[in-house]
Amino acid sequence: MPDHTNDPDMARLEAMAKLLDNQFVIPGTNIRFGLDGLVGLIPYVGDMAGFVVSGILFRTMMKRGAGPLLMLQMMGNMVLDALVGIIPIIGDLFDFGFKANRRNVNLLREYYASGEQKPNAKGSVLFLGILFFILFIGLIWGIWKVAAMLVAWVWGLF
Repeated sequence: MPDHTNDPDMARLEAMAKLLDNQFVIPGTNIRFGLDGLVGLIPYVGDMAGFVVSGILFRTMMKRGAGPLLMLQMMGNMVLDALVGIIPIIGDLFDFGFKANRRNVNLLREYYASGEQKPNAKGSVLFLGILFFILFIGLIWGIWKVAAMLVAWVWGLF
């Protein structure tokens, strides 16, 4: 089993997760947040950007040999973060607390620390890539529907 404690890819993942989820602290508190939460404040565009950046993180994790079940669990974290993130105000608060990228890096670190034989992830990469694409299209559709509802509601006020 390769040693992942001094692995440059894992160090890069740790740094990216910190930047996206824990880089900043609210003075006088232990509340931490990152760029994902800040960019998520930009309606719809921020959530899409966060989902794409999480996809880059996920791609690196696949490259490191994560098994298909772990990749599905990590994808679930990303999708939950993205779907709840499109809900105005509630999604922004959720973004600051859920920290999907940090969760995914922790899952990968624990996965390697278990010392068990790791399955080859190459066979599931195509399936997960297609699933990621479908979820991305679904996210765009969801954003479109929420925006249409908001426009209809605002239009109805006048």
